[in-house]
Amino acid sequence: MPDSLDSQNPVFIARQPVRRRGRTLRLLLGLRRWPSALVGGVVLLGIVAIALGAGWLRPGDPLELVAEPFLRPGQDPAYPLGTDMLGRDILSGILHGARASLLIAATSTVLSLLIGITAGLVGGYFGGWADREINRITVFFQTVPPFLFALAIVAIVQPSVATIAIAIGLTSWPNLARLVRAETQKLRHGDMVQASIAIGASDLRIIFSEILPNTLSPVIVSTSLLVATAILTESALAFLGLGDPNIASWGNMVGAGREVLRTDWYIATLPGLAIVVTVLALNLLSDGLAGLLGQRARS
Repeated sequence: MPDSLDSQNPVFIARQPVRRRGRTLRLLLGLRRWPSALVGGVVLLGIVAIALGAGWLRPGDPLELVAEPFLRPGQDPAYPLGTDMLGRDILSGILHGARASLLIAATSTVLSLLIGITAGLVGGYFGGWADREINRITVFFQTVPPFLFALAIVAIVQPSVATIAIAIGLTSWPNLARLVRAETQKLRHGDMVQASIAIGASDLRIIFSEILPNTLSPVIVSTSLLVATAILTESALAFLGLGDPNIASWGNMVGAGREVLRTDWYIATLPGLAIVVTVLALNLLSDGLAGLLGQRARS
């Protein structure tokens, strides 16, 4: 009997939370067989922990002038990574900058997920004029490179954490929408959806109970890539002088250090390494999740 018919059984409904917990546990245990996902996840958790504990690890304002400028790494034990051209602590900037960079990346990713998943579900499920109009909007956003689109938005509006996150989120959803749309169109004609239609289930119930859960695997993989892309985009915008000047972020630090890159390389290189490690961790996690979820789909 199809799952959609079983879902009417109270015993089945009561058993669902247990099954979902079991799937989550199996997913976590399966990560042990994918070292790339495990390494990426551990590194990413460490970076998140550093961002959350930045105020405890390095209290004070990271933009405060605390010492003489151009202290090199190891020259003063109080500032192990040195100071920049204004006398700001580089270690404090990297720790506090993790919070700002991850906040912008997380906010923009959530916005991209909301737009992309909604557009993909509506276009793929209903088809017709809704699909045509959504496809036109998607093509419009894809005709302009996402970075140039975000650059134009931030240049027009006053740069801040909110506007940068919104600009990145508004320009990062088209590929996700196409992915969800393709999955939805495939599931739309599947046995589970057809059985739900036959028993009179509403469109919203079919979308949220039958289609959306079965599109989460590619969405999970895409999420880590969206976060990595958002970090790189924010860094590139800050490098061009379009970052929020009132906060410490990795992009702002790299942008400020480019002026003295030949003489004092560490000012831009150290926050740049933080960006590299974070993006690498996200890509390792994405590759591992793609392999794990692909293996589960084949089994």
